[in-house]
Amino acid sequence: MEKQKGNILKFKEMKQQGKKITMVTTYDFGMMSQVDKTDVDMILVGDSAANTMMGYEGTVHIDLDTMLVFCKAVANAAKHTFMVADMPFMTYEIGPEQAMLNAGRMIREGHADALKLEGGERIEHIVTALVKAGIPVMGHIGLTPQSAAQLGGFKVQGKSLESARQIVKDALALERAGVFAITLEAIPSPVAKIITDTVKVPTIGIGAGNDCDGQILVIHDLLGLFDRYTPKFVKRYANLGEDMQKAINTYCREVRDGVFPDEEHSFSMSKELAEQLAEELRKDGIL
Repeated sequence: MEKQKGNILKFKEMKQQGKKITMVTTYDFGMMSQVDKTDVDMILVGDSAANTMMGYEGTVHIDLDTMLVFCKAVANAAKHTFMVADMPFMTYEIGPEQAMLNAGRMIREGHADALKLEGGERIEHIVTALVKAGIPVMGHIGLTPQSAAQLGGFKVQGKSLESARQIVKDALALERAGVFAITLEAIPSPVAKIITDTVKVPTIGIGAGNDCDGQILVIHDLLGLFDRYTPKFVKRYANLGEDMQKAINTYCREVRDGVFPDEEHSFSMSKELAEQLAEELRKDGIL
């Protein structure tokens, strides 16, 4: 049976029915071609492409045009999976007008089904404007990588009473603004549970415990393809990085030993034709 593409109404129904939502972050056509054949409900084209695909230390270094390249690549393979895309740093913070123009490009050119914005109360008016314009928005609170420097680095948020209260207030602000889901990143499990039990929209956790309505991991972390650093909340389900290295080293060895390519991976010519070719080339003075 062919996988059916999800939508925001289905995800809300899944929360109501207690069915967990699965989500992964991916960045390119080849990887998405495989993900689209799996049971994953939703995918994110993340601005973490700045780290995973481009080698930067933070997500703030990727711009809108570059994000659109990744979005287009993933969209070409996301035939049966709902696609959310991150709005990059400083493409929406100035105000609703800026956000609307850039969001329009993400939807129109990037073929995203929905957009994800980082922040809570401070961007409530921006999210409200986008939703009123008919653009599905996913919120993102807790550890927000675009503002990690302001938060003191990539640290767990909501560990103090004041911080935890603010995160809950941020979730309520996003729900008021009309988001269809909220990503909760790197917050204590009890805080995530309070939010999940309080809001009517699905919560998607990443380092936020098991009480969220769904979970998201970066595909490269999940598969063991990115080893620069591994956050505490990442569980590796494979070590494809090691498998890739072994395969590439085997290829190099076979090339150097003259084993590859063999007849199975080469194109042949009849002996007679080869002899005729050699004869003609001798006449031409080439051989």
